[in-house]
Amino acid sequence: MVPHKTAREDIVPIGQKIAFGSGHLVNNLLPGALGVFSFFLLTAFGMDPFLAGLLGGLPRFYDAITDPIMGYISDNTTSRFGRRRPYIFAGAILSGVLFAVLWQLNPESTQMYNFWYFLILSLVYLTANTIFSTPLIGLGYEMTSDYRERTRLMAFSQTIGQVAWMIVPWFWVIIANPNLFATQAVGVHRLAIIVGAICIVLGIMPALFCKEIDQANLTNRAEISFKTLLNNLKDLFKNIAQISKNKQFVKLCGATFLVFNGFQMVASFSYFIIVFYMFNGQYDAAGTWPAWFSTVSAIATAVLIIPVITWMSNSLGKRKAFIISTAISMVGYVLKWWGFNPENPWMIFMPIPLMVFGIGGLFTLMMSMTADVCDLDELNNGMPRKEATFGAIYWWMVKLGQGIALVLGGLVLKLVGFDQNSAVQTADTITNLRLADIIIPTVTALLAIMVMWKYDITEKRSNEIREELVKRRGKL
Repeated sequence: MVPHKTAREDIVPIGQKIAFGSGHLVNNLLPGALGVFSFFLLTAFGMDPFLAGLLGGLPRFYDAITDPIMGYISDNTTSRFGRRRPYIFAGAILSGVLFAVLWQLNPESTQMYNFWYFLILSLVYLTANTIFSTPLIGLGYEMTSDYRERTRLMAFSQTIGQVAWMIVPWFWVIIANPNLFATQAVGVHRLAIIVGAICIVLGIMPALFCKEIDQANLTNRAEISFKTLLNNLKDLFKNIAQISKNKQFVKLCGATFLVFNGFQMVASFSYFIIVFYMFNGQYDAAGTWPAWFSTVSAIATAVLIIPVITWMSNSLGKRKAFIISTAISMVGYVLKWWGFNPENPWMIFMPIPLMVFGIGGLFTLMMSMTADVCDLDELNNGMPRKEATFGAIYWWMVKLGQGIALVLGGLVLKLVGFDQNSAVQTADTITNLRLADIIIPTVTALLAIMVMWKYDITEKRSNEIREELVKRRGKL
């Protein structure tokens, strides 16, 4: 690779990296908590597995629609506070409050009442979360123009974000502990309030301490108002059409869709396998093993995997780093067959160092590569820059896929014969559940490698693009 030293002005100060990372911690904590709490829709509120799957999946389709709209609004906003920070600040507060309200379900209410209560409030909550998260992603893409510093920034933020995944697994233990809460429903109610408050405090940090790019050289931005709504919609669709023709970006989206949503489809299966296979449906015997499995995974990702991925990226290039890390994760998924061992529970930690290469490398590399793609778009299509729109479409694809994955995950549980009201599952159910837990993410990871095989924005190409852009409009 061409030797390259990051210019001083392109290095993001450590304080801004921490603030940006705190925003990503919130971006992980909210969906992570949502995933754990959703399990208690079944056990605490008596929801049918398929209806619970719909509640996890249907709001994501709505979320997928609002993200590009918010991205367009953020990219074209003109204010003395910037294009990103006002939305991040307001969105963090609204997201925290609405998350707490969302989980104040009444276990005495009918199943359909709770279904509609949760579905409607999910749409309101996700709107607030979009106001927060979409500008946050766009902010990250523009904080530095350097090929390698982008990876370091995303690696730093993802490391802080992993703190959420160290904490979230213990929500299972806390909520289900009868010594802490009289019922699981009470545990959900109170913990949701605590999570919401934490997210407000941490979520406003990027708005307060991160620096946006100089807007002086940002040209050709659209006017955002009710009078220009029709023109804004036309312009949004034009931008989406332009972005959809960017072959390198489409590859990033396709690979992410496959890796993340293959993982997401079976995300809860490890918990079920530990409880119902390793401990015969005895929650007390399973104790904290599920929580430790997830926590150790997050620790390994933060301490081991992300630094290795960063080194691989700067040594071999981002594409090769992705392919290698994804291939390693496939080996880890296969090892889960022997790792989940009723005779020796400690074996569950065996696959972790390999398995977490997949998700650990995915967003560190993909977010860095998306920032490179934003430069390519400006080179091909000119101003305005569309960082938030790119981020929105990227996460639109993730959330759309996540919605499909959650619905299919609930369907898979039903197809394998999982009975939420039974403490003991049949041998066939457990075997099929274990096979699905391995086969689904392994196959999707392999497909993702095939998608990324010919991705071609190298460090050399990225630096050439940057130099040409600076000649055109000066530094941002």
